[in-house]
Amino acid sequence: MVSDTDATPQSSGFRWLQLVMGIVCMAMIANLQYGWTLFVDPIDAKYHWGRAAIQLAFTLFVVTETWLVPVEAWFVDKYGPRIVVMFGGIMIALAWLMNSYADSLVLLYAAAIVGGIGAGAVYGTCVGNALKWFPDRRGLAAGATAAGFGAGAAITVVPIANMIAATGYQSAFFTFGLGQGLIVFILSFFLRPPTVAMPAKKKQLHLPQTKIDFTPPQVLRSPIFWVMYLVFVMVASGGLMTAAQIAPIAKDFKIDGSPVTLAGFQMAALTFAISLDRIFDGFGRPLFGWISDTIGREHTMFIAFGTAALMLLTLSAYGHVPIVFVLATAVYFGVFGEMESIVV
Repeated sequence: MVSDTDATPQSSGFRWLQLVMGIVCMAMIANLQYGWTLFVDPIDAKYHWGRAAIQLAFTLFVVTETWLVPVEAWFVDKYGPRIVVMFGGIMIALAWLMNSYADSLVLLYAAAIVGGIGAGAVYGTCVGNALKWFPDRRGLAAGATAAGFGAGAAITVVPIANMIAATGYQSAFFTFGLGQGLIVFILSFFLRPPTVAMPAKKKQLHLPQTKIDFTPPQVLRSPIFWVMYLVFVMVASGGLMTAAQIAPIAKDFKIDGSPVTLAGFQMAALTFAISLDRIFDGFGRPLFGWISDTIGREHTMFIAFGTAALMLLTLSAYGHVPIVFVLATAVYFGVFGEMESIVV
């Protein structure tokens, strides 16, 4: 049997190919998190379970997606990225197929757990693999990989919304679930870790986070780690809540179908907002990764978190205006995703 590390090329071109494949895999799992909001009201309209009960599925998805990543990372170290990402592709396809047939909250919740396990397997593996291939450009590599997750849903928001309107949300779950899972499954065969440690960093940045490489036990004993962890949780909670509730919020503002024209494009406010949110989220991740590599994590966090707070205040006061809703959410998600680039 040939292992993942056998005969792995070490050329610069090959590592960029690994990065691109990781980005595509991340794009394929993006809808599980960022496309979910489109399904909430259609599910409620069919079964009348209530938004709160339906959104518990999203909570279960996020919990399993995030908290099981250390376990999945252990499997990556033991078996390589190929097996773990292949498993993730199967799980994300299975999750949306289950959603397409879910006629009870129990089945909906079970599908969320399956999807969370699969998404976490793909996410953690692809980010970790990118960092192994790019120790000299950690911020850029993590940001670009996370950008696939942030922007991946942008190209499918309109098709999913159209399919839900035309043939029902079950068809959208079934079709996109199979397609996304299949692409991840195929790409998993080509993912490889570097066979040897990659070259040392090409430039010294003279930033505090570049001076020492800590071991995992040292990290856990460091107070600053737990401060960063708490910040990460708080920022992630706000962003994930907004991502899950943006469609219901737009409906409550009664602007979800209001036409918005921007830069020559016209769409319904909700569709425009979700599409633009994904684009800004995607571009924001590598941008802030590059900024953090240049000016340091702390200054980057201050800029991003301050901007996010301002956008939330704007949304709460003027979100009922369609164009403000679209732009405020876009800028908010543009700075929300930066935590994926600067805390790794």
